[in-house]
Parts: sequence; structure tokens; C-alpha cells
Amino acid sequence: MDLDAFRQLLTPRGQEALRAAAETPGSDPVAAVTRLRKSFDAGLTSAALTQATLRRRAREKFGADADLMYFTPDGLEQATRREVADHRARRIAPGSRVADVCCGIGGDLLALARAGCTVEAVDADPLTAEVARANAEALGFGDRVSVRTADAATIDPAAFDVLFADPARRTSRGRTFDPMAYSPAWPEVLDMVGRAEAACLKVAPGIPYPFIPAGAEAEWVSYRGDVKEAVIWTGTLAGETAGETTDAATGETAGGAGRRATMLPSGVTMAAGPVELRAGAGPVCRYLYEPDGAAIRAHLVAEVAALVGGHLLDPNIAYITSEAPAETPWASRYEVHEVLPFSLKRLRAALRERDAGNVTVKKRGSAIDIERLRKDLRLSGNASATVVLTRIGEKPFALVCSPI
Repeated sequence: MDLDAFRQLLTPRGQEALRAAAETPGSDPVAAVTRLRKSFDAGLTSAALTQATLRRRAREKFGADADLMYFTPDGLEQATRREVADHRARRIAPGSRVADVCCGIGGDLLALARAGCTVEAVDADPLTAEVARANAEALGFGDRVSVRTADAATIDPAAFDVLFADPARRTSRGRTFDPMAYSPAWPEVLDMVGRAEAACLKVAPGIPYPFIPAGAEAEWVSYRGDVKEAVIWTGTLAGETAGETTDAATGETAGGAGRRATMLPSGVTMAAGPVELRAGAGPVCRYLYEPDGAAIRAHLVAEVAALVGGHLLDPNIAYITSEAPAETPWASRYEVHEVLPFSLKRLRAALRERDAGNVTVKKRGSAIDIERLRKDLRLSGNASATVVLTRIGEKPFALVCSPI
């Protein structure tokens, strides 16, 4: 879909085509095209049916708002789900003037407007900027939002209360995990941050710790157990958790970065304290705990271990064990039935003895291919079991468990 085709959708005739497309079942594309072509030309038919399909897909992220919004395929894939965007926006004071320098289709600027902010947004792609503008109008935020086609560098962060940036993490070769390959690139983003009174940066959860600027707070956010993003808060938006942070996996230090993990939809949050906790390692006990991904990314596993009174199976792997049961929203709990040095033959025998047929396999610190293992186990029982593959020291282990 090009810009002219999208603008057609905003006309009265285009709105009529959208309504017709929404009423056409999407299960038979040929029938849908045939039906709409009786009333609309080929270009408008294609654009309307594309939007109808994208709106149906977008309901998972945007709920009922999706039926009023407009999307591009890439824009929908990269957009923040509403619950996550709203959580982020609530941290910014109502009435703030916010510069959104990489607005995409507008999911974040809509959350900011809902939170009472006034937003000036730019995107380098004309179609994307037009879609964001249409979304602000469709949801009744046109008076709080302005959108134009421009490069991020045209915005002066000092002229706003808050800088919001969600740099593009895709290149011509697909998704990138290197902040230097973001668009704008990380040095440009940091230059804007340096000129802003406060900033909120949405980045990939796996951002290397050394890229987190000094004095910032980094927050990892999960939604129903799935880590969605990391958010870097700077200036007046940085919380009181700011302090030196070390990446346990690499030993690299981020000067002055604080850490926080937040779980949605509950909103439960946990921040690193002024003294870094260390979790010891010890033998496998009766219960195994798998911390939420946000806590793992934020290197708060020791804090979770303290909550359950447990220790790690291995100093470098985020599985916790304890003898006594403990309840915490920060970890899934399993009862351990057997601990086996990994052997396909022994694991198959242990599962068959339990009449296991439906097996959930989890792994951390293990190189074993899960799908290959499922086939090799050749199970046909009626019971369910969970197998945790991990490494303790230098040796691979399989833990046969059941979830609690």
C-alpha cells in the first residue's frame, strides 16, 4: 500500500469500502475480493481488505481500538501493545510536552495522549507518518497530537519536557540487535538524550549493559511472562535505583545505570537495592523456581532467590531451588521428582515409569535441541510432566518436575 492508496481510505468512499471489508469474512480471500469489486475499484478493494486483515490481527495488541485504527504490516509488527505503552506513559506527568522522534504508526503517541500529554511526533517515512496522524484523529486525540514527516534530527529535545524515542531495529537484512545499527543509530540517540531534560527510550530487551547511559534507570517489562521491551529512563524520569550495574554474564559495567523489572498486567515492580545481592549456589532441593524473564534481564535473580529463601543450582544459570515452598509472583514453582545426569535412555525410562505422554521441556544452559528430544523420547503415556534441562557446574542434568 502506497501513500495515495492510504489517503483514499480516509475519503468517504474509502470509509465505505472499509466498512464493507470489515463485514466480509477473511477466510476466503477470493470471495472477499469478488464481493468488494462489485462496488469498488481494484486499488481501493486491495487497500480496504488489507486494512481489514491488519485490524483483525491488531486486536490482540490494541483491543477494540484496533477496529478504528490504521496499520502497515511492518508498523503493526513493531508496535507496542497497548498495556505496555500505557504503563510507560503513566510515568510521565500529565500536561508534559513530549517529542516522539520515531513515532511509527502511533501506538506510543496514543498512550502518551491518553495519559494527558501533548505530543509532537515525527517519522521519516511519509506513509507511516500519515498512518500515525490518522490514528490520532480516529481515536479523538487530534487536538493533543501533531505528526509530520521529518528526520529525528530536526527535533530540538531542549524545547520539550520529555524526549521519547523508539529507534527502528530493522535493517534491509531484517531485525538487528546491535544498537549501533538502530535508526537513528545509538550515538545520535544519546546526543538527543544529552540535550533533553528527561527521556524515555524504548529498546530491545537484550540491549548490552554498556550501552545504557550513566545515571539512567533501565526497566525491563514483561507481559504475561513474555519480556516485551527494555525502557531507559534518563534525567528527571530516572528513578532512585540509579547506581552502578554489572552484567553478570559478561562482567561489563554500565556506569550509573539502575535496574528495575516490571510485570504486566499486574504492574508488580521490583528494583535493585543500593547494595547488590549475591545468590549462592547449592544442591537441588524439593522445589525449583523459574524467575520471570524481566527479573532475569534486569539481573534481579538474587532478589527473587531471597524472596523464596532459595539458592541457585549453578552460579551462572537463573534457576533457583529451595526445600520449603514459597509463593511469589516473580517465579513459577515446580516440584522436583527426579534429578538425572542427562541421558536420553534414563530420562525416557523415568518418564515412562510416570506414564508421561505430554511433556513440557524447558531449558537454560543446555545445548540440547528440544524438538529432537521430543521425538527421541517416543512417549505415549497419559500423564503430564515437565522436564528442565540445565547445567550444574560442567555437567548436563535433567530434572523431572511437575508445575505448582
